[in-house]
Amino acid sequence: HLYAFIDSMCLKCIVELGIPDIIHNHGQPITLPELVSILQIPPAKVSQVQSLMRYLAHNGFFERVRIHEKEAYALTAASELLVKSSELSLAPMIEFVLDPTLSNSFHQLKKWVYEKDLTLFDISLGSHLWDFLNKNPAHNKSFNEAMASDSQMMNLALRDCNWVFQGLEFIVDVGGGTGTTAKIICEAFPNLKCIVFDRPQVIENLSGSNNLTYVGGDMFKSIPKADVIL
Repeated sequence: HLYAFIDSMCLKCIVELGIPDIIHNHGQPITLPELVSILQIPPAKVSQVQSLMRYLAHNGFFERVRIHEKEAYALTAASELLVKSSELSLAPMIEFVLDPTLSNSFHQLKKWVYEKDLTLFDISLGSHLWDFLNKNPAHNKSFNEAMASDSQMMNLALRDCNWVFQGLEFIVDVGGGTGTTAKIICEAFPNLKCIVFDRPQVIENLSGSNNLTYVGGDMFKSIPKADVIL
């Protein structure tokens, strides 16, 4: 448990370095010399990069193979989801969640326990998370990209579990952002009416379709009625 944060930091590192994209674009498993050459790693750090790759292979993010007696690395199902150029990529989620501005908030858990009405982000950022995002466009952009990347995973859910939505008439996606998830559902089920419910500033200037509607509001006060709440 003490060193569990290293797993997260290693994931962040390979996403920032673009290693999953490098292997994906390589078209086949990549050897360590090829990888460090592309990354222009200083010779003194090559062994450390090898340790990083081996550790992530141990955790299932890469597969270690042999090519002409040389150690090489291939993508796994997990690291395929970290390829930024892929339609199904969780790289933006990693970049947002592990941004120091937000992840450092968890150093304030002790103080948060004793504050009756304050959230963790109120304590660490000086305001509610939504207020912080409204005042910081770069973080707000990163947040929206992270939520959109997470929403794309609905494609995988619908592929194997579309029976969940069969027979429904109305669904409301609470905190649905710009409607990525809702659009996927509406395309799969044209007869299903879907409401995307989020903060007014999130959905402004967004237009719906025959079975997709955008509604602004505060989920802590009220939520539009529907058969199912997502």
